[in-house]
Amino acid sequence: MADTTIEWTDATWNPVAGCTIMSAGCTNCYAMRMAARLEAMGVEKYRGLTRKSGGRPKWTGALFLDENALQIPMTWSRPRNVFVNSMSDLFHPDVPVDFVRKVWSVMAETRRHTYQILTKRPDRMAAVLQDGFDVLPNVWLGASIEDGRVIHRLDELREVPAALRFTSFEPLIGSVSAGNLKGIQWAIVGGESGPHARPMDPTWIDEIFDMCTDADTAFFFKQWGGYNKKKTGRSYRGRTWDNMPAAAA
Repeated sequence: MADTTIEWTDATWNPVAGCTIMSAGCTNCYAMRMAARLEAMGVEKYRGLTRKSGGRPKWTGALFLDENALQIPMTWSRPRNVFVNSMSDLFHPDVPVDFVRKVWSVMAETRRHTYQILTKRPDRMAAVLQDGFDVLPNVWLGASIEDGRVIHRLDELREVPAALRFTSFEPLIGSVSAGNLKGIQWAIVGGESGPHARPMDPTWIDEIFDMCTDADTAFFFKQWGGYNKKKTGRSYRGRTWDNMPAAAA
């Protein structure tokens, strides 16, 4: 819950910790490795959230709802882009709607910040937010999509009441050419990184770039990824793409 090196945001805020593996994009989730590391360091919030399987940490499915973390954005006086729940999913089925309301209340009270919420469960996001939640102008709602097997998440995201919708194609492990970005204002693209990273085909990026052009969607290229993401860099078509949606102004 502090400044971050994630290229498309300024800070992370984790009122929820822990998750459940849902689809292929979760296999090498960095948050599982980080949660295991934090538990080993004695951070109580992450105790019991992962277990070793095949020599690697995996989510147990346990969640920690951190009431004490709710007030943290109120202590930040400088406006920030805030990635909400980088270590979890606010719309995990075991996060109570009442707790989501508490998070919503904090975001409504701190409109100087822009909140970016990603989920692999946009169907639940839509169902929850259609039941008495205000559409907050400083809250961007997005879905993570790793390949064509979960492209339906784009249609589910379009059902979400939001001031701005975005998608993260990271880790991009397959083609998503069957989708379209109508009604999606921002697309983040990134390859998987870390010791078990799966390769990203440049053709898959080209397909998304064309989709962004057709839908007038801002294109943000985060990384090529791989074992050493610093070495592979962020350059695509000879330049860096840090496009943000118009609402970022």
